[in-house]
Amino acid sequence: MATSVTPHAHAGPQGFIRKYIFSLDHKVIGIQYFFLALTAVWVGMFLSLLMRIHLYWPNAVLPLVGEIKPETYLSLLTMHGTIMVFFVLTTAPQGGFGNYFLPIQIGAPDMAFPVLNMLSFWTTFVAFVVLLAAFFVSGGAPLHGWTGYPPLSAVQSAGPGEGLGADLWITSIAIFCLASLMGALNFLTTTLDMRAKGMTMMRMPLTVWSWFITAILGLLAFGVLLSAGILLLMDRNLGTSFYVPLVVMNGQVMGHKGGSPLLWQHLFWFFGHPEVYIAILPGMGVTSQILSTFSRKPIFGYKAMVYAMLGIGFLGFMVWGHHMFMSGMSPYSAFAFSLLTMCIGVPSAIKTFNWLGTMYKARIRFSTPMLYAIGFVSLFVSGGLSGPFLAQPVLDIQLHDTYFVVGHFHLIMGVAAIFGMFAATYYWVPKMFGRMMNEMWGRIHFFITLAGTYAIFMPMHYLGIAGGTRRYSQYTEVAYMQKLMPLHQFMTYAAIITIAAQFIFVINLFWSIFKGPKASDNPWEATTLEWTTATPPPHDNFGGVTPVVHNGPYEYGVPGAARDFVMQTDPAAGLEH
Repeated sequence: MATSVTPHAHAGPQGFIRKYIFSLDHKVIGIQYFFLALTAVWVGMFLSLLMRIHLYWPNAVLPLVGEIKPETYLSLLTMHGTIMVFFVLTTAPQGGFGNYFLPIQIGAPDMAFPVLNMLSFWTTFVAFVVLLAAFFVSGGAPLHGWTGYPPLSAVQSAGPGEGLGADLWITSIAIFCLASLMGALNFLTTTLDMRAKGMTMMRMPLTVWSWFITAILGLLAFGVLLSAGILLLMDRNLGTSFYVPLVVMNGQVMGHKGGSPLLWQHLFWFFGHPEVYIAILPGMGVTSQILSTFSRKPIFGYKAMVYAMLGIGFLGFMVWGHHMFMSGMSPYSAFAFSLLTMCIGVPSAIKTFNWLGTMYKARIRFSTPMLYAIGFVSLFVSGGLSGPFLAQPVLDIQLHDTYFVVGHFHLIMGVAAIFGMFAATYYWVPKMFGRMMNEMWGRIHFFITLAGTYAIFMPMHYLGIAGGTRRYSQYTEVAYMQKLMPLHQFMTYAAIITIAAQFIFVINLFWSIFKGPKASDNPWEATTLEWTTATPPPHDNFGGVTPVVHNGPYEYGVPGAARDFVMQTDPAAGLEH
């Protein structure tokens, strides 16, 4: 392995608190983010299960939970969406795996700002605790949905949960935005300034590109949401009128006038659509990495993949208005947003065809990470195909408040991103903890989860086309909805089975961490820098030496090479793919 001696070698901290709690080591912080997201996803799944049970058995009285009232259902919906979007889909791919592997993959000893890195995790943790506290205050959790539309969210007397619970919700989001801004600055600086010798931008793994572009999106988007949240708190508590027009509640004129509820929608969705790509881009990077590794082929069209991700990031800021076709916007504005939304399908299609090109005529190794990467592609395509329908204002107006939208964004943003996380977990746990996960149970988990995911979310498209409305807590009062209840029954049973299958993953994960067979330094015969160091990596990643990079990240099947792969630190292998 080509290396150069560098002066940054240093031993890790010895005390428990400095080593595992308030650690400055990016690897420990990545693991902290990972387990925070793992905790959050179980909370989020539990809330979704309560919603599904209530939709099919609206009069059920559940142990510990009791009767789920309509306002309770809306609170569950709000908190489920918020937890999954912020503390799972944003936290695990970027904060967890990105924190752990970005420095190693570029040959850096740590993040550029270790103290800021530690602060970003603990700020995220505080945000999560503040959000959960909304369940336990007077009035309970808010019921204004994860999008927090005013004036419902901006007036304290608007309903149950819109008092202190809503204040805690907004405060949690604001704290999370601060944490994300700190993390984004760290990712950008580390990627630009701390690459090893020979690690040019076009030799970076696509995972690094995905975390880098995600950090750019986070830096530009979370600041807008933070500002919007501060204005909303001021409307609620200081009597300002940024979002609240002149309104009458319970026969009394409220002390607001001149505000615009649409201002919140513009600010929120200017964050909200890039957030979709903040969730999905790391999954795209991991999928590219794994497909190349297990196909034993160079990634098809590396530069096209990079430019496609940059295009997705750029266009992601141009399309927020397609969430607002129902708001009464000008038809000319709607046409512009519709056209730009269709344009964003082009880089997405480039990535999809390049993934298929990578697997074409390949000697595929169907290990568990590869299965999840293929599952990601499947879900990304299935969820993405319904996007062009919703991009047309004339269709979106019919479908917007139906389950069609729920099925669309759960497939493409929700479970596709989670499949990327599963792929990353099975792929990198051997490097993180030094032990292999169980292949048989990994495959069982994959097939149940893939089938269950499609069984839950595909019927939602049919529900939506049939006029099945979303955000309704029960359908006993809507006569035409009775014919759709068998679909709800099917989806509810599928959700119960799929959530139960996640215990397989958790048991496999923790069993493997402590009892799994020991992993070699490079069990997948991969090429990137994390597989050149010890397992698990030492405190400063490379034991006091910095790797020197000679090759691209996906040199598989190089003619004349001794093995079917050439690592980035091997002597120059001639032309890069």
